[in-house]
Amino acid sequence: MRRQAVKVRLYPTDEQVQVLAQHFGCARWWWNYGLNQCIETYKATGKGLSQSGLNSLLPALKKDKETEWLGECYSQVLQSVSLNLSRAYQNFFDGRAKYPKLKSKHHRQSIQYPQKVKQVDDCLKFPGKLGVVKAKIHRPLDGTIKTINVSKCPSGKYYASVLMEYKGDYPASSNDGKVVGIDLGIKDFAITYDGEKVSKYPNPRHLSKYEKKLAVKQRIAARKKKGSNRRRKANKTIARVYEQVSNVRQDYLHKLSRKIADNNQVVVVENLNVKGMVRNHKLAHAISDTGWGTFVNFLNYKLERSGGKLVEIDRWFPISKLCSNCHYQISELPLDVRTWVCRQCGTHHDRDGNAAMNIRAEGIRMLSSSGTGEANANGEDVRPIRGRKSKMWQSSVKLEAHTVLSRQCG
Repeated sequence: MRRQAVKVRLYPTDEQVQVLAQHFGCARWWWNYGLNQCIETYKATGKGLSQSGLNSLLPALKKDKETEWLGECYSQVLQSVSLNLSRAYQNFFDGRAKYPKLKSKHHRQSIQYPQKVKQVDDCLKFPGKLGVVKAKIHRPLDGTIKTINVSKCPSGKYYASVLMEYKGDYPASSNDGKVVGIDLGIKDFAITYDGEKVSKYPNPRHLSKYEKKLAVKQRIAARKKKGSNRRRKANKTIARVYEQVSNVRQDYLHKLSRKIADNNQVVVVENLNVKGMVRNHKLAHAISDTGWGTFVNFLNYKLERSGGKLVEIDRWFPISKLCSNCHYQISELPLDVRTWVCRQCGTHHDRDGNAAMNIRAEGIRMLSSSGTGEANANGEDVRPIRGRKSKMWQSSVKLEAHTVLSRQCG
């Protein structure tokens, strides 16, 4: 079985907006209350509350006069909050996420319907008081609908993320095809090398194009009285600008990732520590605007659906300092040096193009070693291991060496 999510725009009526606001508030309050109960229970007993333990608190709260308004919310929405809170704790203890935080009414609001949601013509029918909501369904919901997350953005728009289940699995991952190495940068967003040529894709710098517009809107909002309706409207205008920036950025990343995934079977990228890189205050703004992590995620799921493979090499591998021709490694290479000449073989290197070549070659070495460990049958030199050892982040399918690289260019 395979699952796929589709995000659609919702157009609720005024009455449905009130119902959603009520559900958002109940879900947010129950999350914060449940989180506090987990903390207090742990202090008293040394153990937390499970999902069933959280759900057992709901009946008494619905009967209490102070919290009887919880009974007006659809019951499974609150039970989904309990499930998500227990999962948040599990992810924290497993080291996959930070400790759960309290939720605020000023941030993005969302609720989850775990079942009983159906498509009715161009609408979605929800259980409970919400009923039938008009939706912009831009692609067919032809799978079995499992869960739906309804969210409200700061700009005031409503969306539903529909998770569907299909019979059958995605095609088996294969290494038999074209291999491309990608170096992600700031001046040029992506520099690729496919064995024949180096291609550069520019960095659109989306946020920079809207900085003046944002500054004007933010100055207008700053002059409004705090807590007033005019300030809320001004903040909603700012949120619309940020949403526009996000939409333009995602459109560019989707199109570029689709182009690369369609033309290549194996994509090799560097495992960048973006969280550590943004600590550099001089580059934090530019790095945050690029969306490297989102781009890699897009590549990953597009390749998975088409039977391709995404390989991430270790971030400490010296991709820029290593000569792609003779494997000579220089000691230092400052960021302002964009070209350099190898002392050993005399090859003139463009910094980014050379990095893309080294990323691709390291990915080839990893694929070869994960199979039979033989040398590249295409005649290309498999570089020696330098720096820290790279890691295969995705499970590899063991194939013969000639099938790994048989159709590469070069």
